[in-house]
Amino acid sequence: MPFPRPTLCFLVILLSSLLPGDTNAKNRPNVLLIIADDLGYSDLGCYGGEIHTPHLDQLAAEGMRFSQFYNAAVCVTTRAALYTGLYPRLGTGSLLREDMHTIGELLQAAGYRTGMTGKWHLGSEPEKQPVNRGFDEFYGLLSGCSSFFNPAKPDPDFYNGGLVRPFSDNGEVVTDFPDDYYATDAFTDHAIETIERFAKEGKQDGRPFFVNLNYTAPHFPLHALPEDIARYRGRYPDGYEPLRQKRYDRLVELGLLDPEVTRLSTVDPKTGDFRYDYEVTPWDSLSPETRAREEARMEVYAAMVDRLDQGIGRVLDALDHSGAADNTLILFLSDNGGCASWPTPAKEPGFLEYNEGIPVGDPRGYEFVGRSWGWAQNSPFRKHKVWAYEGGIRTPLIVRWPGQVKAGSISHQAGHVIDFMPTLLEIAGGSYPETRNGEPVTASMEGTSLLPILMGQQRTPPEFLAWSLYGSHAWREGDWKLVWNPSPPASARRWELYNLASDGSETTDLARKHPERAVAMKERWNEWAFRVGAKKRPVRP
Repeated sequence: MPFPRPTLCFLVILLSSLLPGDTNAKNRPNVLLIIADDLGYSDLGCYGGEIHTPHLDQLAAEGMRFSQFYNAAVCVTTRAALYTGLYPRLGTGSLLREDMHTIGELLQAAGYRTGMTGKWHLGSEPEKQPVNRGFDEFYGLLSGCSSFFNPAKPDPDFYNGGLVRPFSDNGEVVTDFPDDYYATDAFTDHAIETIERFAKEGKQDGRPFFVNLNYTAPHFPLHALPEDIARYRGRYPDGYEPLRQKRYDRLVELGLLDPEVTRLSTVDPKTGDFRYDYEVTPWDSLSPETRAREEARMEVYAAMVDRLDQGIGRVLDALDHSGAADNTLILFLSDNGGCASWPTPAKEPGFLEYNEGIPVGDPRGYEFVGRSWGWAQNSPFRKHKVWAYEGGIRTPLIVRWPGQVKAGSISHQAGHVIDFMPTLLEIAGGSYPETRNGEPVTASMEGTSLLPILMGQQRTPPEFLAWSLYGSHAWREGDWKLVWNPSPPASARRWELYNLASDGSETTDLARKHPERAVAMKERWNEWAFRVGAKKRPVRP
């Protein structure tokens, strides 16, 4: 619905003080964007979790939490969508092309200093590296996951064929890491150095900064420091389902979920397809030895989240000491739902042999937390990373902006990572040119600004939200969501329809009750999927 006139006036007054060239241009906010990797919806204390996350909880208390914010289901697609403001162009050869702007490039053009730390994942070719796509400063991993203790260590053959993930410092390859290296701490250190330098330079020339801190935690491999692991020993003896229930109860208590709308989902039924039927193994059916190993996986995972939060606390201290905190917009989110990888020989041949005799968390090992815990980490939703059900695509989003965003507020309006580009350009007074290097761009921004929500107003809802990844598809219009589930036998696959206004956990398929709506939404998904290159022929209804 349209904004009331007083709201429009307020937004115009606010933005006029932020536009480049204005006498108040130096007061444009700095931006700190923090992305966690494979963090579940309910892992943080402020989102119902039991893991110790006081600094993120503090951010939530001083800012806004979103209950319905979406990513693009997996690391690389989320980053493509966030940095370009476009839905991922799957099937087009590259998720980052020369005819796409990046958020770094456009904030640079708006006068911002730009720095990135941590995981990039959009290409290691020189022309695709962050320092050539809008970032003045970059230190981190150019590809997916790697050892937290030695990023130069090759991946195991069973996971990535023994390849080494490229690591870069401002375009220079890094292959030597100190004996006491730990990636989460190293990324924190670099982000702090960048913030302190940019803040000091900004005091001289008035230029704001955009710093993007991309942790690889708590993505596998499960690597944590002994002192962090020790804090979680013995915390998970009851397994996945009691953990999900406790987190759900806490989410309801916090006001992030309405128990009349969103109930605790159950395990998906067996399909007869071995790829999907071992997703959650009943805890009581596990041997004592297997349960002990499972407990250790969750203990180490929690330790990784704890260390991430410790790092964020140090970054917040750096903002305070630099004098930049009061004029810095902070955004924190995860790139997808909890873990999708499963530690069994059926899924990962060689996994058990590789890790035999090595404790979980040890630098020598390469462990996954597994889909059962991944399902629990996304309580109360179905599924996990790579799926288009809510468990794969909902992310915690925390926004702190002193003096602008109401402290302790919760927004139940839906948003998506494609909304970051228009939001930050609006705040920065930047523009989105129709050309890049003299050639037309692939498309205009496909998201819409979150600024009305941040200002406590009702935003006109997006016309639709869409997903397509590895055969799992979804289309959302208002509260209605259509999902294509690839797991049943081919003869039984069909589009499923859910009303999130009454069934936030997608437990009751309404496609047969509302066939016309399901067919119409499917056709609109088809049109979108052709446009973004996600498919070459229609999916059967």
